[in-house]
Amino acid sequence: MLLGALLLVVGYWWWQGRARPVVTLPDPLPSGSAPATSAPLGEVIVHVRGRVARPGIVTLPSGSRVIDALRAAGGLRPGASSGDLNLARVLVDGEQVVVGGRASRESASSGPSPGGMATGDAANSLIDLNAATAAELEALPGIGPVLAQRIVQWRIDNGRFTDVEVLGEVSGIGDALMAQLRPLVRV
Repeated sequence: MLLGALLLVVGYWWWQGRARPVVTLPDPLPSGSAPATSAPLGEVIVHVRGRVARPGIVTLPSGSRVIDALRAAGGLRPGASSGDLNLARVLVDGEQVVVGGRASRESASSGPSPGGMATGDAANSLIDLNAATAAELEALPGIGPVLAQRIVQWRIDNGRFTDVEVLGEVSGIGDALMAQLRPLVRV
């Protein structure tokens, strides 16, 4: 009797551990929307640009950090500095890492550039919620590393922001913060 029960339990474990086909769910995006491609599980694909030896796309294991992306891009150019980059920050699939203090500040700034000229017209100086990296989002008032990561993760989980008001769905963004962010962001 005990042997029969043991065989039944072992058989159940074996049956649950067998390889099964992957079920593909229907596309949740509205028709006409192009689905975003993503890295295979266990990988992140990031765009490294700026003052690195080999700017471009790099593929790294999940959990990699900014420093790993810089190394994969050949390291910093001679005389270059990592500027304000947080080298210990965990990378997110699809993000862009801009190396060089001035370049990263300019891309995240909506004010004048060091030469005193505006960086573009009002629409172009707003931060695009669908294209901004976590580092660029951190330039917004009230957005720290955790909240910036939540915004990026919301975009990964739910697709593109369709309206600025959808930003309010991100955990941690209440009415007061939303009122501050509304004039600074666009979709």
